[in-house]
Amino acid sequence: MPKIFSDPQTLAEEIVRDVGRRLVVGLPLGLGKANHVVNALFDRAAADRSIHLTIFTALTLEKPRPSAEIERRFIIPVIDRLFGGYPDLAYARALHDGTLPPNVEVLEFFFLAGRWLRNPPAQQNYIAANYTHAASYLQARGLNVIAQLVARKVVDGVPRYSLSCNTDTTLDVLRAVRARGGAMPKMIAQVNSELPFMPGEGDLAADQFDAVLEGPACDFPLFAPPSEPVSDTKYAIGLHAAGLVRDGGSLQIGIGQVGDALAQSLIIRHRTPERYRDLVARLAPGGPPPETGRFDKGLYGVSEMFFEAFLALIEAGILTREADGARLHAAFFLGPKSFYRALREMAPADLDRIRMTPVSFTNELYGDEEGKRRARVDARFVNNAMMATLMGAVISDGLDNGQVVSGVGGQYNFVAQAFALEGARSILTLEATRGTGRKATSNILWSYGHQTIPRHLRDVIVTEYGVADLRGKSDADVIAAMLAVTDSRFQGELMARAKEAGKLPQSYVIPPAHRDNLPERIAAALKPARDAGLLPMFPFGTDFTDVEQRLIPALQLLREASASPWALLDLGREGLLGAGPTADDVACLARLGLDRPKSVADRVFRLLVGAALRRARMA
Repeated sequence: MPKIFSDPQTLAEEIVRDVGRRLVVGLPLGLGKANHVVNALFDRAAADRSIHLTIFTALTLEKPRPSAEIERRFIIPVIDRLFGGYPDLAYARALHDGTLPPNVEVLEFFFLAGRWLRNPPAQQNYIAANYTHAASYLQARGLNVIAQLVARKVVDGVPRYSLSCNTDTTLDVLRAVRARGGAMPKMIAQVNSELPFMPGEGDLAADQFDAVLEGPACDFPLFAPPSEPVSDTKYAIGLHAAGLVRDGGSLQIGIGQVGDALAQSLIIRHRTPERYRDLVARLAPGGPPPETGRFDKGLYGVSEMFFEAFLALIEAGILTREADGARLHAAFFLGPKSFYRALREMAPADLDRIRMTPVSFTNELYGDEEGKRRARVDARFVNNAMMATLMGAVISDGLDNGQVVSGVGGQYNFVAQAFALEGARSILTLEATRGTGRKATSNILWSYGHQTIPRHLRDVIVTEYGVADLRGKSDADVIAAMLAVTDSRFQGELMARAKEAGKLPQSYVIPPAHRDNLPERIAAALKPARDAGLLPMFPFGTDFTDVEQRLIPALQLLREASASPWALLDLGREGLLGAGPTADDVACLARLGLDRPKSVADRVFRLLVGAALRRARMA
């Protein structure tokens, strides 16, 4: 049986005595980190430079760090409410502050998006890896400690521990060590009372662990990022993608709000196929998508990430097809408080149909390949991208100067599966532009100095303007398809580049149906469905209050206006000349501390926010 500890510092001393002064600690991706354990090990190494501590992990979760004044006023109360009790990771704080001790190194293979840009230590120690390769890289580094957050329950008087949110790399490491023999890494568990106990392969006997940290002093609220609002752009992408999902098939969805948009679009299609067809007809020129009917056979989910949208698909009666008794196989999960609560309160029979597995199961075909092929019928792998080239290469993880935004994660795994499985497709989604007004930039480029998915693996790319089916097509046909889903403000320049390079006939012209690819058209096409409540800002609920929900679109408008002095001046003029605030506006202003301005800056902010609230209300 494991040793039980209530003090993380005492546990850290025990680990050093048992393992030695060279510690290679594996922490699960995302939610499953044993924060108190790794913080105690960090403190021990910082105090004793004879200890060398290597931390190998991914997706280090951190509380938001607001910078702008209005953003700070809005988000700080949200942080206090949702993350107030979450213990910060000491190694992340040291990396930000530039105080990481020389005897501590932190290696990550996937970043929280954008968090470590222009941070030299983090960028230099990033490891480019497919998610499925991380376990072998851990072992090659000499992994000797795994520190993981777990759920606990007692069965017949004996405790059991669930890997819960992160079976992903831990199970793969344990399997590999058992297969080859040799020393098993020390298994250290930290019990968390909010973590759902998930049945399946991650349900482990107590004797699988060497030490367990538990008690009120080291229990904490789970990291629970609130659901983000789904924009018109993301809904348009989700609606297009939903028309590619085949009844009776399989579904994987990647990280991001496009997943919420896709799930809501699938629910609309399932419940009211005629409304879905009408909505897509308004949105997309060129005819209906290939799939518009109900999901009578149902879908089976196989996804590295499990998040709230999958629960919505189960509740809607869409995720009903089972493989080996499971509606969904997944490798890790992350979500808002309501998501964790739903899992904790789920009926055992329903919970048993959600199986947490090693990432090698979800992301690869190796191992029981015959069974996986039978299960993964007509698979659709839907993942997000940052940019794409006209010839179908995709950029999802980094910039052309080498800076890493996030990571490859499982994206390449799923693209490869799409080409290996009969009837499967890889669907990569991206917003056609970023920025607004004069600062708008196309996310579809002629070329780029970095790629995540090479153009020889191009398949399906979806933007808010439609679907570009690229598989097996010539370069000229691919370029034409990509121009059709490009924002019209940038089509001419990109088409000229392609013709100049000799990759597109000089006589080619973009069809008239695709020359009105503008945000205003998308907004107009979706407005009736927005007004009817089919496309809510938060389709599966939110931890934001009603007042905060009213503020979010207004603050987004203010942020966009701030990109241009003229746009900001125009918003200020509206504030001066417009009607006084409504009762709802007063509540919003009070939430930001602007109901009784105390300075000139407060008065200016009140004017701008008031105008943005009115503009958002009229949209």
